[in-house]
Amino acid sequence: MSANPYPTPAETLERELEVKKSRFIARAGQVESREQAMAFIEQAVADYPDARHHCWAYLIGDPESATTAAMSDAGEPSGTAGKPILNVIQHKRIGDVIVVVIRYFGGIKLGAGGLVRAYAGATQNVLAALPLATHQPRTRLKLALGFAQEQPLRHWASQHGAEVERVDYGERVALTLDLPADAVPALRDFTRAKGIDISDD
Repeated sequence: MSANPYPTPAETLERELEVKKSRFIARAGQVESREQAMAFIEQAVADYPDARHHCWAYLIGDPESATTAAMSDAGEPSGTAGKPILNVIQHKRIGDVIVVVIRYFGGIKLGAGGLVRAYAGATQNVLAALPLATHQPRTRLKLALGFAQEQPLRHWASQHGAEVERVDYGERVALTLDLPADAVPALRDFTRAKGIDISDD
């Protein structure tokens, strides 16, 4: 998981481009796993079942060091659709993003160069208009504390955008905290002052 914030789609957006009577409908949105990406593609196919091609590319994770990326020409000549879509995504440096470009053939062949330009252009159109949010990396830490320390810790969590994911009560309180990565130093200061143990597993 990246420790740096990065831009990610804030919503799903569609833009249409017409090239020599072929319609290219580009749909962009946020995905955080291969499963979500496949579901996004299936939805696009379901929404435009009569289109000739549903070409796509996605990039998951920090665009500077992506966890995974994939693409498909979906029946177009090799290298003329998926790769241009992915190239534009990488150039825009957006993470957790998928673009599906749906093509309705207009009867005029575009040639390999024309296809590359059309798919890149459709992707560029939709990503240029796409509202972005900032993905804030989060981390999970386990803490061991006394019963009297739980309430102060919960108070700290509520002030720092942290969420208590799990609490187990035994001789001490075992608590799992999900928090923004940039809040970890502040948590370490807080726990040191309160005598709370952190385990980083």
